[in-house]
Amino acid sequence: MVSEFRLLTRVTVAKAKSVVANPDEPADPEGGGGFAEWAMLTLHALRIELGKSYRVAVDLLSEMPGVLDEIGLTRLPHYTVLRTWFARIPTKTWRAFLGASAEKRTGHAAIDSTGFDRDQPSRHYANRTHYRIRALKVTALVDVETLYITDIHSTTSKKHDAKIGPQVARRNAGDLRSLAADRGYDAKAFRDELRNNGIRPLIKHRIMNPLDHAHNARIDGDRYHQRSMSETVFSSIKRTLGAAVRARSWWLEFREMLLKATVYNLRRSVRYP
Repeated sequence: MVSEFRLLTRVTVAKAKSVVANPDEPADPEGGGGFAEWAMLTLHALRIELGKSYRVAVDLLSEMPGVLDEIGLTRLPHYTVLRTWFARIPTKTWRAFLGASAEKRTGHAAIDSTGFDRDQPSRHYANRTHYRIRALKVTALVDVETLYITDIHSTTSKKHDAKIGPQVARRNAGDLRSLAADRGYDAKAFRDELRNNGIRPLIKHRIMNPLDHAHNARIDGDRYHQRSMSETVFSSIKRTLGAAVRARSWWLEFREMLLKATVYNLRRSVRYP
């Protein structure tokens, strides 16, 4: 019987190959000339799944010959090389990796945000660079029927939801049919933009006058209440992959959140094929 971790590796390899420029490149080229980008994407996903540091993750993977066979590796990079690759791979590739992992989409989505703590290395960096924000604000776009995360937005600022929502929806307009959100995303301009893109807005109005009650009453209740699925997804990530980010700089923290969401999706595709 194949272990779930090995199946996760197999799925991760396939998704990683789908987002790189050279998917046919050997994972471990002969002559020790480096490693394929898709192999490094896979190793980083496994590191997040293991929940260990770079050093410990490489040490554990070295004792898993079956997993290394799935990747096609005869050797592992030094943990410092793995860490360097995390910064070297561009954010657009990490976003593409997330998109490839969200293989089941219905177009009915919800958007919500939560906070992730900045762990000790990040706090040290924040103190040294005079950052005062102790948590990362993370906004996720979640398919409410399949529970796959289709997009992630992270910020160290106190940017309002009504400003983040349009940015996320704009990136995914071609895939959306409806979007549910709480009153924090209440903005006429946001609703108008969604409708102009053929997306049905399911966003409750803040109660300013009696007409707002009427607007809220017309919202599809079943679709709107599926908005809570985004909270379920956040809870799952925090319980299984950790409620903190460990990267040393804010831009690497953003990538770490993209990777956490990707691993969540990959794990889901293995458990619910």
